[in-house]
Amino acid sequence: MHYKKCGWLRSFALMSALASVFVLAFASFGASAAPLTTTLALDVKGKISKTNDDDHTVFHFSEAQLLALPVHSISTSTTWTAKSTFTGPLLADILKTVGAYGDQIEIHTLDDYTYTVPVSDTSRYGVIVAYSMNGKRLQVSDFGPLFLIYPRDQFPGELAGASADAKFVWQIKALIVK
Repeated sequence: MHYKKCGWLRSFALMSALASVFVLAFASFGASAAPLTTTLALDVKGKISKTNDDDHTVFHFSEAQLLALPVHSISTSTTWTAKSTFTGPLLADILKTVGAYGDQIEIHTLDDYTYTVPVSDTSRYGVIVAYSMNGKRLQVSDFGPLFLIYPRDQFPGELAGASADAKFVWQIKALIVK
């Protein structure tokens, strides 16, 4: 009986030691690992006159191209965030770069959500495609890499409610001009 008890204790001690080593190794890995960053990229297709792919169907914005566009900021609250300063290019500048000639923009996200906004919103509201919030680059876990931002606080009567909230599309990967 004494042998079995010692064997059980020995096994328990060994499992505890291994668990401690695993926890310490995992914690050390997590503490030293750099935060994951999301590369900025955006594909625009549809009614556009400028493309940069071999099939002449898409304008693919690299991170460098998106960051080279004039930078604009909107300070506003959203349903999901307190008042924050969002920074990125104007949606109008993206459309101008690709020679867009449609009147609707179908927005596609990383999780396959799709929403359509009118091109007229670009001039009416000065909509931006934000890549940072309060000076911090947006990640997939916090609305990134790209988040469509309207100046909600400047137009509370027009940009309130569920239909307006739907325009604040995040995790954007592509635009189709229609």
